[in-house]
Amino acid sequence: MIEMLSPPGAAGFSSLPPLALYIHIPWCVRKCPYCDFNSHAAGPELPEDAYVTALLDDLDQELAAVQGRPISSIFFGGGTPSLFSASALGRLLRGVEQRIPFAPDIEITLEANPGTFEQDKFKAYRQTGINRLSIGVQSFQPAKLEALGRIHNGDEAVRAAGMARAAGFDNFNMDLMHGLPDQSLDDALGDLRQAIDLGPTHLSWYQLTVEPNTVFWNQPPELPEDDILWDIQEAGQALMAEHGYRQYEVSAYAQAGRAARHNLNYWRFGDFIGIGAGAHGKLTFADGRILRTWKTRLPKDYLNLAKPFRAGEKLLPVDELPFEFLMNALRLTDGVEAELFTQRTGLPLAQLQEARRAAEQKGLLQVEPDRLVATPRGQLFLNDLLQYFLT
Repeated sequence: MIEMLSPPGAAGFSSLPPLALYIHIPWCVRKCPYCDFNSHAAGPELPEDAYVTALLDDLDQELAAVQGRPISSIFFGGGTPSLFSASALGRLLRGVEQRIPFAPDIEITLEANPGTFEQDKFKAYRQTGINRLSIGVQSFQPAKLEALGRIHNGDEAVRAAGMARAAGFDNFNMDLMHGLPDQSLDDALGDLRQAIDLGPTHLSWYQLTVEPNTVFWNQPPELPEDDILWDIQEAGQALMAEHGYRQYEVSAYAQAGRAARHNLNYWRFGDFIGIGAGAHGKLTFADGRILRTWKTRLPKDYLNLAKPFRAGEKLLPVDELPFEFLMNALRLTDGVEAELFTQRTGLPLAQLQEARRAAEQKGLLQVEPDRLVATPRGQLFLNDLLQYFLT
């Protein structure tokens, strides 16, 4: 249950942020060598029924945080959520809607691996109310897919887009990576061109990074040199812009009106309930408290009735709120309206004045009184920009 903690000292909120729901499905066919997410190799049978029951029980313990708000978006992340059957996800969505009202235009996204695509299965997903897919392609090239440990091939990735459209999904994202082992500029642009030809409404295009606690961390692959990475970044952004994909966040590009609403809520410091093994949440209360939460990480522990779902929580101190807000908001290429800072943190905008002026003088923040926006240089050196707002 939510522990009622003392307010940190920020002013109360006259209105609360929009509310989203993140649902974590932690199983994959196998763990990819670059992946540092909370994912685990699936056994011969998935505990679908038990896990859906646990998710709904977990949600029951978070209902105090809803505070009368509808859910504006739902995101099934993983792991590989498309390993679950449509009947299991349908039962889950019905259970969620019985507990919390859905916004009339709710966005419901399912992450899916091309290696798990089946036409009938995805038609059934669409019938449950899921209306957006995020397809984890990463690359279309055999050698690159093998290096990344992916279970699909390029042809399956191409077919996945057609199956998604045939199943009734007119809104879908494709995840692509660049900066892959031995990747050339032509390789990277070839992947992008192939994706663009398939007509996704959204592209997530991000550079491979080697993270701790991964196979790649212990056995690092040979990655392209910095000058090649820079050429890939510039040429890729130009190619997507040419085809109508506007960059609206550090690694997100969308056709007009197709930005991911769930992710926009994160970056605009909205609220989200997180349920499932290892899920994180961020919850705002009218009295000024902002709470971050995280759930039990291992699936076996999450399914253990003797153990709590919530593994920990942290009340955000007032002096950390400017950094927490801007760490998200400044990822957006257009930034945010300046007044959103006060709406989301309960703090006066004047609190940023000194740091803001210093960042502007360094050319990292735009001189725009009514908005908080990183310059192109600030986007490139976002960590440097954020240092100005650390207390």
